[in-house]
Amino acid sequence: MDERIVVDPNICSGKPTIRGTRIMVKNILGMVAGGYTRAQILDAYPEMIPDDVIGALEYASHVVDEEKVILFREVSDDELSGALVIVGPSRIRIRSRPT
Repeated sequence: MDERIVVDPNICSGKPTIRGTRIMVKNILGMVAGGYTRAQILDAYPEMIPDDVIGALEYASHVVDEEKVILFREVSDDELSGALVIVGPSRIRIRSRPT
């Protein structure tokens, strides 16, 4: 996986891409989600090889596995109006501004 996927700030604004191309991992994931087969993806991107498709899926799996999902409740516009929003490493807090 590591040798197939590149994250370079000078290529596609730092989005993960297939090495040696400007094909973003998200494009491959979108095609898989849309029902494309590996053969159809390779037909659309002839510069790729089958291992590139697998590498993109493995990369996505790794990223999702490392993510921490934090659930938030919905906040109304009234709560946000004039509020102070504090963003920290593990939470977002909304406080009323002192009057």
